[in-house]
Amino acid sequence: MTDITLYHYSRCSKSRAALALIEARGIQAKIVHYLDTPLDAQQLSTLVTQLGLSARDLIRSSESAYSDMGLDNPELSQAQLLDAIVQAPILLQRPILVVGQRAAIGRPLENLIEILP
Repeated sequence: MTDITLYHYSRCSKSRAALALIEARGIQAKIVHYLDTPLDAQQLSTLVTQLGLSARDLIRSSESAYSDMGLDNPELSQAQLLDAIVQAPILLQRPILVVGQRAAIGRPLENLIEILP
């Protein structure tokens, strides 16, 4: 069976909808409350690869930490951006579903449906 992990934030409506989606399909997933159990830089780097995105694409620019940390600077490296997420996990896009070696950000939720078994 394929390992399935949902990076979840219970106060986010999209994240709650993603959880409801996988539960409705009877899928057993590991639920990671990433604010309680933050990801390290290596885990984030793996997510970037699985998503096929850049580190900048993982960051929620609407969070106050984004401007507070000066993350709008286009000169920041991938490593610096990942480090910013490590320091302020609220910056991580959500929800993120990982199915085996594939991953998708659930905005919109249809992105998740495409990778579900």
